[in-house]
Amino acid sequence: MSQDKNLLHRILDHASRPDPYPLYAELRRTPVWHEAGGPYVVSGFRDIQLLLHDPRISSDARNLTTDTGDPLIEAVEADGSGGNGGPDGERSGVLPPGFLRLDPPEHDRLRRMTNRPFGPPHSPHKVHDMRADLTAVVDGLIDRIGSDADPDDIDLVGAFAYPFPVTVICRLLGVPREDEPRFHVWAEAVAASLDPDPDAPDPTERLRASHDARLALGGYLAELIEDRRRHPGEDMISRLAAGDGRDGPMSTIELLTTSALLLVAGHETTVNLIANGMLTLLRHPSALERLRQDPGFAAPLVEELLRYEPPVQLLPQRTPLSPVEVRGTTIPQGASVWLVLAAGNRDPEQFTDPERFDPDRRDLQHLGLGSGIHSCFGAPLARLEAQIALSRLAARLEEPRLLADPPPYRRNAVLRGPRALPVACAGVRP
Repeated sequence: MSQDKNLLHRILDHASRPDPYPLYAELRRTPVWHEAGGPYVVSGFRDIQLLLHDPRISSDARNLTTDTGDPLIEAVEADGSGGNGGPDGERSGVLPPGFLRLDPPEHDRLRRMTNRPFGPPHSPHKVHDMRADLTAVVDGLIDRIGSDADPDDIDLVGAFAYPFPVTVICRLLGVPREDEPRFHVWAEAVAASLDPDPDAPDPTERLRASHDARLALGGYLAELIEDRRRHPGEDMISRLAAGDGRDGPMSTIELLTTSALLLVAGHETTVNLIANGMLTLLRHPSALERLRQDPGFAAPLVEELLRYEPPVQLLPQRTPLSPVEVRGTTIPQGASVWLVLAAGNRDPEQFTDPERFDPDRRDLQHLGLGSGIHSCFGAPLARLEAQIALSRLAARLEEPRLLADPPPYRRNAVLRGPRALPVACAGVRP
């Protein structure tokens, strides 16, 4: 890799995707890394945590006022920035940002409304009561691997880590599973727009692809929402459309953006969590065997995985509403701030021997699911999905082994995970 690139570009380079952690260690030597025209990059655990809880830090890119002068950085910050929000979004048909990219009070209202059919206090047992169905989906996919796959060449991403969370989020929202080939293309384009890819030949073309995907996804969901209004069920889209809480119903555009957010985020990150998790277990066979013997080990194991190999590596869209000082550096109002969660998760000031995978860590805090008001909305479900997926794979795959290490990785530096995970096994236990 060329050393004439600055550190941030080296981190974003696809060649770094298999192991970005040495670069994160280099990044942490400068608590607030900044080059003229670029973002302010924060990589220490405590600094990131404080900023995620700081009300002066905005997630709404409409508050970004500085010009980076860097096309790849401007591309990721411009996409979905909210320029089509409100009435303009409704007129154009393009989805404005979901509540993850909004600030209070709009963020709080929409997240509160979205949570009514999903979690406490209004739906306290929703995720827990999904356990049996999740296990059935997992075992069905493993059965299919046993009957259809070549045991000497199994792609655990394509055969398992992707279809499992997609099936779950479709059932939860009320999206027909058979429509996956349609929304898969749109979801990939939206996810790609989050990634400031330094090797993208034309950032404008990527923005156009994301715009078109959001437009198509918005049209698809609009039809689905109207159908659920006419024929409501127990799914989340039906209940969100009914809007029976104290905040009343969402507007049509709010319901569209929230449904799109749940559909895309509801599977993209979990795919990476499961794939990264199985890759880590195959690299640590003693932990894999322990999980096979003790399914209860899955809970602490997943927490350490969220620290060690988080599915979301960095948050490249934050900006101060007023000047903020971090470790002696003043970040001006309107500047671009990037929070590198994965670097914070291996900060030696926070963790003992942070480069070691250790599921027996005690009192483990991590940034694997974010923190503050924008912490992962679907965290309880993601945790349960990963626990069931990894424990059942450990129990049922006989003598699994990696066929490629490192495996091929997705281009995305934000949503980092294997594009495929080729493994072989001696068979599949019934």
